[in-house]
Amino acid sequence: MIIVTRKGVTQDQLDHIRERVEALGLRTHVSSGEHRTIIGCLGDEGILQNIPLLSLPGVETVHEVLKPYKLASKDFAADPTRVQLGAVEIGGADVVVIAGPCSVEGRDMLGATARRVKQAGARALRGGAFKPRTSPYSFRGMGEDGLKLLAEVRAETGLPVVTEVMDTREVDLVAAYADVLQIGARNMQNYALLMEVGRLRRPVLLKRGMAATVKDLLLAAEYVMSQGNTNVILCERGIRTFETATRNTFDLAAIPVLKRETHLPVVADPSHAGGRRDLVAPLAFAAVAAGADGLMIEVHPDPETATSDGDQSLDFAEFDSLMEQLGLFAHAAGRGLAGAEVAAG
Repeated sequence: MIIVTRKGVTQDQLDHIRERVEALGLRTHVSSGEHRTIIGCLGDEGILQNIPLLSLPGVETVHEVLKPYKLASKDFAADPTRVQLGAVEIGGADVVVIAGPCSVEGRDMLGATARRVKQAGARALRGGAFKPRTSPYSFRGMGEDGLKLLAEVRAETGLPVVTEVMDTREVDLVAAYADVLQIGARNMQNYALLMEVGRLRRPVLLKRGMAATVKDLLLAAEYVMSQGNTNVILCERGIRTFETATRNTFDLAAIPVLKRETHLPVVADPSHAGGRRDLVAPLAFAAVAAGADGLMIEVHPDPETATSDGDQSLDFAEFDSLMEQLGLFAHAAGRGLAGAEVAAG
């Protein structure tokens, strides 16, 4: 249930409304926007059915929220959520590009990639120190050494770091180095891990599972948010279907559906969706046209020698070309491209 307050509601009135609800055993969540304030009531809503909430000073309307995801629902927020990522916001007016290699392979490779993607306009660096691989014999990352390299390159370039955490035992370790904790598709319903990253206030980038519905994704976000961390970014990266022409089937429709259902920012990963470098640019353009707030792009100095995902990684020239064209699509969608001024300079 949500309580919408009147314009000009006072702090004393807000406190009184929350105290009245919490005295009944429910939790409250306040979202203050430019024009209204919403108080979300979490718990057994049946308790509130016979309570005259409209009689409380400062209350304008009361609405039931029938969706199973409460905190992630658009109804629960006064304005769209914007997640701070370094000097930019994801969820604001500009499309934000996060770029870098699938896996951290070494200092020289990572540094060269970071400098080049920043020059082209990327505003954050992606790179896996811990890599979930289908085969146990595949390269699974450099671990803490990879995290240290990401931190070193961040200090050099100023790019905030996005990297994956795979295990509850590694959350604090990864958080010590990363700016954004990524939950990969294989871990989207690892509820213990979701709750552990929710314990922190570090931004979380949550990828959609390979067989997950939009509802499943939003309920996974709810796990994170229920622990107090509202800095969640949703990521559409394709789902597994019977189609074999691409690595995954890019669910383009999920982007506007998510924008309708949730206040959380939505990014897309066209690299994992298509699985081929020639598909990355058209899928990226389509994602921006569909309303994505950002993109995650895999970039490698020499994709032919990449330890993982070389087939879907762009080289530097291909990434430059993508970024040169991306601003036009962002403009056509009524948005800007964060970092365009950096690239132009």
